[in-house]
Amino acid sequence: MAQLPDPVSAEPTQAPTEQKTSMSIQQNRLELINITKRYGNLVANNQINLHVAPGEIHAVLGENGAGKSTLMKIIYGAVKADEGEIVWNGRSVSIENPAAARRLGIGMVYQHFSLFETLTVVENIALGLEGKFDLDALSQRVIEVSEKYGLPIDPKRTVYSLSVGERQRVEIVRCLLQNPSLLILDEPTSVLTPQAVLTLFETLRRLASEGVSILYISHKLNEIQTLCDTATILRGGQVTGNAIPKQESTASLAKMMIGRDLPAYDHPVYMGESKPIFQVKQLSVKAQDIFGTSLHDIQFSVNSGEILGIAGISGNGQAELLTALSGEMTTHKNDVILEDQAIGHLNAGQRRSLGFGFVPEERLGRGAVPAMSLTQNALLTAFRQGFVQYGLVSYQKARQFAQICIDKFAVKASGTEATARSLSGGNLQKFIVGREILQRPKVMVVAQPTWGVDVGAAAFIRQTLIELSRQGVAIVVISEELEELFEISDRIAVLAGGRLSEARAVAETNSEAIGLMMSGLNQSSEQQHGYSASV
Repeated sequence: MAQLPDPVSAEPTQAPTEQKTSMSIQQNRLELINITKRYGNLVANNQINLHVAPGEIHAVLGENGAGKSTLMKIIYGAVKADEGEIVWNGRSVSIENPAAARRLGIGMVYQHFSLFETLTVVENIALGLEGKFDLDALSQRVIEVSEKYGLPIDPKRTVYSLSVGERQRVEIVRCLLQNPSLLILDEPTSVLTPQAVLTLFETLRRLASEGVSILYISHKLNEIQTLCDTATILRGGQVTGNAIPKQESTASLAKMMIGRDLPAYDHPVYMGESKPIFQVKQLSVKAQDIFGTSLHDIQFSVNSGEILGIAGISGNGQAELLTALSGEMTTHKNDVILEDQAIGHLNAGQRRSLGFGFVPEERLGRGAVPAMSLTQNALLTAFRQGFVQYGLVSYQKARQFAQICIDKFAVKASGTEATARSLSGGNLQKFIVGREILQRPKVMVVAQPTWGVDVGAAAFIRQTLIELSRQGVAIVVISEELEELFEISDRIAVLAGGRLSEARAVAETNSEAIGLMMSGLNQSSEQQHGYSASV
């Protein structure tokens, strides 16, 4: 079989169109000059100017919908600018597509995964390579690179069996295998553990020291302060400022992004009668595939007016727990109790009819259908709200529901007929959360509620969940963001190796203690249970 080409030494087979520019004499790695992109009447990017030097880690900050992703796609060749110039290493270039960008040395890790579920890790990675290759040799390269950068992944695993965090590793490793001279990272740490984030930062600093330029998009402002040398702030598709993150506070950076101070969380005491609404009793579930994590005797109870946070490192049983709680997989009748009614044997639709609300961790694909309108996506779970009578759908009522959701939850969209994929990540998340809340659930299970969401939208969603709980709703939040769980939860439990710890009141614990439980370092029985923390 043909040997795998070494991306370090391989020459590009075809370079994008280049011409000498007279507009820029600076030897920046990348320079954008008056980049403009319109979608009908919407101006996504308006006269954007930005430059990145070799070895510079440059943050691009802005709210969801500020134009960050569009700008990155223009650089990567996935979107064509209407106006402006891209200058690469002192030459004006026309980047026609992502393959041309990769040949130039530009790599990008998207926020939303672009992996084929039924293929293995190495097969997915091979799809991004040109020419012939040897899968065995490529598998060895994947192992070497993933271990070198602290993102271990088995190249022979099938993608459908991977957790969200593990899929993110695949995306990052796939990009690093191309040895880019400019690396674009869009929310790369959204589903990584704190330990993995630190490892990734070490990797990025090492790449920068070797001359690799990095464009870094994140809504985690403490990450921006820690990692980035410079920052460009976008608002409404325009550059509104530049900053040196280390010289700013998170509050000042947030204000630059959203144009106002972040609101403080209002976390009032629940004044109603506290009673068990949602209970899970000795829930044990065998993993569906050999790479999954089986659940062992999961037990917890959530009262009315309470938020129970469940922390854990990705791949420790979260996916199995969510499928069991939502009804996507039924269990024994008495495993799951909703208001004294056993529902473990009921499917997802039957549970929803009893007042169960659910927000999955994957927005596109499970939370919403990308190509469908917001009206149609509202129908997916809210059709019981009087939209269907005698087997006929009232699209007028569905549109009204979608419009209420847009208005009440401040969703930025062109209207109810906008497709789900046309919304930014944060706005789609607000729509999905709002869609569930408007159905007035008795209990709501929410997974990764603010993954990839900007600071303003994250604050809105978290406050919305707090307010919903204070109306008597029992809420379970499964998240890998410890800061988020401590901000909104009343009690926190930890899922590790398919086992759930006893829930502790937030006031009686701290992030260090919870972090140790997540990693399994304080579990004397971890070897007995076969659990090894994946960080």
